[in-house]
Amino acid sequence: MKDVSDHPVLARLRAVLDPVRGPSRPVKHGDGVIDGDRPSGKALRPAAVLAPLVVREDRISLIFTRRADHLQAHPGQISFPGGRQHAGREQLHETALRETEEEIGIGADRVTLLGRFDPYETITGFSITPFVGVVAPGFTLTPDPGEVAEVFEAPFDFLMDPKNHRLEEVEFRGRLRRYYAMPHQGRYIWGATAGMLKVLSERLARGR
Repeated sequence: MKDVSDHPVLARLRAVLDPVRGPSRPVKHGDGVIDGDRPSGKALRPAAVLAPLVVREDRISLIFTRRADHLQAHPGQISFPGGRQHAGREQLHETALRETEEEIGIGADRVTLLGRFDPYETITGFSITPFVGVVAPGFTLTPDPGEVAEVFEAPFDFLMDPKNHRLEEVEFRGRLRRYYAMPHQGRYIWGATAGMLKVLSERLARGR
């Protein structure tokens, strides 16, 4: 795949992201942190997602999936492709790439990983490591109907702009919880996915 480091946005991402391989940062971001909670400190199940970037002449966008409505966990929610790590069998970046191919049909050979950023603790007990990768032009999407109801793109600059980060509230397990949301063209990006985008936006703003 052609080197993409000459694109200013991608060069900036490479400069602020952590290396693909290496020790992870301590978990300090998560679903409850917005409410003033600290990370739980519990043993979390490791998982990984890929934030897939698509570079076109007029814009850069991110690929998202909408989870199938029949799934027991988070049906219909918008997410990055990803899932639980196969412990002892793969590195976290391999998890993100494997799940991307399984969910939407984009193979690892079509993705150039730029790096990773801060792990994110979910209320369901996962520590998710997000990786950022660029998808080579000319890709074909083949969503797995057992997992994915829809695949779509949203503009990267829109998602990185703090003006588009809405802080909203919902009652969950008897407690009022706050979360980030980034609605775009009728699609509601929220929860852990929006939380990870917020973390990436802040890292870009402060420079690592």
